[in-house]
Amino acid sequence: MSRQPESTMRRVLRFTLIVLLLPVILPLATLGLVLHVLNKAVVYLLVWLWWWPRGKDVLYVSSDSPIWKEYMEVEIFPLVAERAVVLSWSDRNKWPKWSFAVRVFHTFGGRRDFNPMVVLFRPFRRTRVFRFLPAFQERKHCNNASIEQLRGDLAQALGRNPG
Repeated sequence: MSRQPESTMRRVLRFTLIVLLLPVILPLATLGLVLHVLNKAVVYLLVWLWWWPRGKDVLYVSSDSPIWKEYMEVEIFPLVAERAVVLSWSDRNKWPKWSFAVRVFHTFGGRRDFNPMVVLFRPFRRTRVFRFLPAFQERKHCNNASIEQLRGDLAQALGRNPG
């Protein structure tokens, strides 16, 4: 079945519509980009000014999932315990709406593979985000290499001996 070519009139109409909407779309897209960058910059600044003086440079997010709860509590949490702000994804319905930790989570967690996760803030550099979900998915298929590599990378980034 062949597709019939689009008529010239229809192409002209589509082009005209796009040209007419560009003055509205471009400023909105620019504003969205500026607000996104501004949010990230303000969150970084507040972490540096508010969390760091209190010895906190890690956001630790996990949940009560039987797939990773024990591993995260035994292998990962001890690496970051004294320097972490902790959020439980299982208790997200109890998270305060205006919590700074929740804003940090939404800013750096993204929309995929955010649980379990460790976000490490470093002085005047980009954050390091350690997303454990893909490693746990591989572990389910008897591949422990990814999770051990991720744990080692986290330990190294924290300045600890990965062993």
